[in-house]
Amino acid sequence: MRKEDTVKLISAEGFEFVVDKEAAMVSQTIHNMLTSPGSFAERQHGEVTFPEISTTILEKICQYFYWHLQFASGKETEFPIEPELTLELMMAANYLHT
Repeated sequence: MRKEDTVKLISAEGFEFVVDKEAAMVSQTIHNMLTSPGSFAERQHGEVTFPEISTTILEKICQYFYWHLQFASGKETEFPIEPELTLELMMAANYLHT
């Protein structure tokens, strides 16, 4: 896969997740960061840092991006969320508009 087809998402702890750009675009916030006109660092470097999102939560968000691409067509499946992650995940999803 070509570098321009991926985006690097970086957690608060500095852990890097390299995901397909199409998957990352599930988030309206990431979509805007990567496609807005101008010379934003996120667009130029293909990476987005989330200083407020922990590695555990960002990993779950990345899993959701791929789940959404696979099942958004209307298939009835549930995305598994561990109860202890619920609050942090909801706050991150709100920020990312997912």
